[in-house]
This record gives sequence, C-alpha cells and structure tokens, in this order.
Amino acid sequence: MGKLYIRYGSKSIKAVEYFVLIIIAIATMVAIGQEVVHIIIMRKVALEDLLLLFIYLEVLAMVANYAESGKLPVRMPLYIAIVALARYLILDMKSMDDWRIFAIAVSTLVLAGTVIVIRWGQLKLPYPRNSDDL
Repeated sequence: MGKLYIRYGSKSIKAVEYFVLIIIAIATMVAIGQEVVHIIIMRKVALEDLLLLFIYLEVLAMVANYAESGKLPVRMPLYIAIVALARYLILDMKSMDDWRIFAIAVSTLVLAGTVIVIRWGQLKLPYPRNSDDL
C-alpha cells in the first residue's frame, strides 16, 4: 500500500511540475509578445528591448531543457541573472551612485566566477552516469 502512495504521489508531483512549466512557458511567450508589440508601437528597437528579449529567450530555453531532461542546470539561472544585472546597469547607470555601480559589477563578477567554477566542476568531477556507479 505504501508503494502505491509513493508511485501516485510521485506522478502527481510530476504532473504539477509540468503544469507549472507550461504556465511559465505561456507567461514568457505572452511577455515576448508584449515586448514585440511595444517595439512595433515605439517604431524603434532599443538595447533595453533586446536585453529583455534575451532574458525571455533564456527562460524559454531553461524551460525546454528542464522539460526534455528533467534536470535544471544551475548555470542557466545564473546566465539569466548576469544578463539581468547587465541590463539594470546599462539602463540605470546615469541615476546610480558609484557604490551601487560597484556592487552590481562585483555581483556580476561573482556570478560569472560561479559559472566558471560550476563548469570546471562538471568537467573535472562529473557525476556517475547511473546509480550502479555510486
């Protein structure tokens, strides 16, 4: 009886997982559509628009990767965070004081360093391919 609960519980969690992934994908596509409409209305493409579209693209790629593999690479949200910080810095630099600019730059470097360390760890210390290797 306990195995039955575990099996249905696991399937229920997976169903919720995929439902939330679909919601995230739809919301991201709606946001992309809104941004494209904004670009058309303004009749110009600004750097902020491109960076925002790139963030949306990364979110969609992360959703697709998670849906296909069932695993969420830690690096993808880090890439999104780096682009978001760069966008924030580029758009609001004129109104920021020196310390805020410095903090954002250091944060970006820390995230980039984290990506490098994670990637190095994946190459030099890979996980075993299956549970028999554990």
